[in-house]
Amino acid sequence: MKGKRKFLIPLLLLFIFCNGFFISAKNLLAKWGVDNDVLIIANLLFCILTLITFYIQQKALQNANPNVFVRSVMGGMMIKMFACIIAVFVYWFTMKEKFSKPTVIAAMVIYFVYLATEVGMVMKLNRSKNA
Repeated sequence: MKGKRKFLIPLLLLFIFCNGFFISAKNLLAKWGVDNDVLIIANLLFCILTLITFYIQQKALQNANPNVFVRSVMGGMMIKMFACIIAVFVYWFTMKEKFSKPTVIAAMVIYFVYLATEVGMVMKLNRSKNA
């Protein structure tokens, strides 16, 4: 178990880095029309979703059938997609006039960074499993 924790270090560093940036660049983000509080919440959501899907994919890698892993990747993608859609609708319904498109775009950029980090983590895990 201890060896598998090292794969989560990039995710935790990304979470800390993003939150640090959002807090320190609050004035710059506000100038661009981006709500940093929403980005912090989105960062937390993406971190939790990445942990969940990483756990699912980690379990799938232990199965001898490669189809299980493919289904876990697709299932993780569906989980993230629906969570993102729900989050955008909740943000839109709660903010109404204060809804910020630049904030949603910035959150999607964060999503892609988390996606790249997750793919890197799973690839490392797969290499260590096959080694």
